Amino acid sequence: MSQTKVAPKEVGKPAKNFDVGSWLVPVIAVLVAMSLAAILMRLQGSNPLTAYKSLFTTAFGSAAGIGATLGKSTPLVLSGLAVAVGLRAGLFNIGAQGQLLSGALAAAWAGVTFEGLPGYIHIPIALIVGAFFGSIVAGISGFLKAYRGVHEVITTIMLNSIVMGIADYLASHQLREPDQFLTRTSEIQASAKMPVYAHLPLGFFIAVALAGAIWWILGRTTSGFRIETVGRNRHAAWYAGISVKRTVISAMLISGAIAGLGGAVETLGITYRYAPAFNLGLGFDGITIALLGRVHPLGIIPGAILIGGMRAGAANMQFDSGVAPELVDLLMALILLLVTAPLITRFFKNSSNKSMTSGWGS
Repeated sequence: MSQTKVAPKEVGKPAKNFDVGSWLVPVIAVLVAMSLAAILMRLQGSNPLTAYKSLFTTAFGSAAGIGATLGKSTPLVLSGLAVAVGLRAGLFNIGAQGQLLSGALAAAWAGVTFEGLPGYIHIPIALIVGAFFGSIVAGISGFLKAYRGVHEVITTIMLNSIVMGIADYLASHQLREPDQFLTRTSEIQASAKMPVYAHLPLGFFIAVALAGAIWWILGRTTSGFRIETVGRNRHAAWYAGISVKRTVISAMLISGAIAGLGGAVETLGITYRYAPAFNLGLGFDGITIALLGRVHPLGIIPGAILIGGMRAGAANMQFDSGVAPELVDLLMALILLLVTAPLITRFFKNSSNKSMTSGWGS
């Protein structure tokens, strides 16, 4: 049987055309979520204008505040990219949390173990080690999906729990800081600490550069075209001669490597050690960031900066206006709900159309 060849001109197309309507959805979602949160603030007896002014002034009103915001945003950009790459391949990788934790722990080990190296060698080695272990965790799900048909949502959820347990065990025993009762590793070597330039963390520039690279790969290369094609229609991809199994595994490996890199950057640039409490929720926040950015590599950056700014200014907002500290988490939950609502509606609409149009002759 002859196979249909994919036209070369398709490879040069952008990953996704700019659609003003689709980009209005996250903007409206953020505005509506902030309005609902303002109502809750008023019910608490707090002034919403004071709260939001404190939030955004702290996050974006000074060089130190912008630096703190970008530091909070860096792992969010990378975890959002990890989720987005999976979604573009038709895979829902909700295991970014476990992949990020494995990368954070591996980078901490590399930062402590390799001594006497200059920073320009030690930092890349630690980043590569973190990305490698993140890709291994995600690759397990990709292999099971490709060759055993196991849904990636199930395997990534299970691997999250497994990785968390293993990481906690290692941080409590083999990699535990000597003479320390807390569950954490030793502080990494000075040569492994990522520098900060004028309050701007190096990790953020790495994350932005990687987002640009992923955008270019998805829109301008044959490898990206394979990922996009498999994500849109696996049957058509197979008929066009694309190896679906290989593409699924490759997409999961790339997704896991990006998430692992996010954990490594968090360890080398923020915490300087691995401690379980420092990285909780970063991988799951990547789902919100990916959807807020419309699963576009470049759109993820402003979404991550917004959420990072909320994280950076939450404490001052609480002190200045008296709002509950959980309000930022509530804001993120409302944003996620409102961003995903159109996707849920479209899913049920498509399911309804399929059920009405299917019949004896279909």
